[in-house]
Amino acid sequence: MTNQHQIVIIGGGNAGISTASQLLRKNKKLDIAIIEPSEKHYYQPAWTLVGAGVFDINKTKRSEASVMPKQAKWIKQKVVSFQPEENTVTLDNNEKVNYQYLIVAPGIQLNWHEIKGLKETLGKNGVCSNYSFEQAPYTWECIRTFKGGKALFTNPNTPVKCGGAPHKIMWLAADYFKKHNIFDKAEIQYWSGGTRLFGVDKYEKTLKKVADRDKVQMNFFTKLVEIDGPNKKAKFVGIGEKNKDQVYDVEFDFIHVTPPQSAPDFIRNSSLANAAGWVDVDKFTLQHLRYKNIFSLGDASSLPTSRTGAAIRKQAPVLVKNLLAVMEGKELTGSYNGYTSCPVVTGYGKLVLCEFDYNNKPIETFPIDQSKERWSMYQLKKKVLPWLYWNKILPGKM
Repeated sequence: MTNQHQIVIIGGGNAGISTASQLLRKNKKLDIAIIEPSEKHYYQPAWTLVGAGVFDINKTKRSEASVMPKQAKWIKQKVVSFQPEENTVTLDNNEKVNYQYLIVAPGIQLNWHEIKGLKETLGKNGVCSNYSFEQAPYTWECIRTFKGGKALFTNPNTPVKCGGAPHKIMWLAADYFKKHNIFDKAEIQYWSGGTRLFGVDKYEKTLKKVADRDKVQMNFFTKLVEIDGPNKKAKFVGIGEKNKDQVYDVEFDFIHVTPPQSAPDFIRNSSLANAAGWVDVDKFTLQHLRYKNIFSLGDASSLPTSRTGAAIRKQAPVLVKNLLAVMEGKELTGSYNGYTSCPVVTGYGKLVLCEFDYNNKPIETFPIDQSKERWSMYQLKKKVLPWLYWNKILPGKM
């Protein structure tokens, strides 16, 4: 059996749903199918606040059916392979779906299995992660019941969704420890595969001050390779030329793990991928470099910017404009400048709103110095952005 559609979108997350909604607002007669196996849709940016005990996890979840655009056809399957020369994708039930135009937006893959012992101990033994709906509440339990000792926070050497999330929860934990007179008994360590705390100088200056204030021990060029939950030990290895032979065995009382991440396997193993495994698109037009009827946006794309919902909000209108131009045989005039935003929570009631482009040059929304910690920006993250997501972004209204 073969399904034929004018536009096929792979992925029913933020990128897929908001792009479909925007296309249908431009032309409600478009024949759009969205391939998405999940029954649930999640607002993931709030999971940091869930892990800090100030957001209800159940308010981050809705049914996929409730966010699916009414005019789109929902195909509840997984894609397993692409046949771009034939304009088809193959589903896990062996059906094929034909398209005239394809939008690839399946999100990012969390590779928990790449850390030995992690799957067996995650959610117990003080091993937690905000990168999963099931696990985020346990982060709060670990912070709330911490009585002192070593608290570790990891960041892998791969791209991750929301690049600031691995240390947001660390700042919140430090603040909680201070408020509950545990801080002096705590040793906070940050273990990162990156080369620095944040990629934009203006914001990094502030975050370095936060790190000093919280007495965080910084460790860069490292990679978490193994966790022994029952014995509370983590093993890191050095990466990069200077310390590639180093091995660090570190004891912990609790550890927050950010798993290594990649494009989904069915993307990495396809002809759509670049050498690094991401969907190979022009960073300005979002059009595939080899297949001109294919576009991509969001976390699985090769766009060299932080993988955030804010980035998708700026990518979607560009993709919509350029796709419609291709359909009409016109020149592509939409251009994405790499804008992304990382609302970095630095404590309860404190947030640095980082906004920047491909050149790591700040592009700020508000007429204030956004590198300063602000209560107002914290309220924006906690109260305004979740409402905007469900009510404006997913329906394609902004």
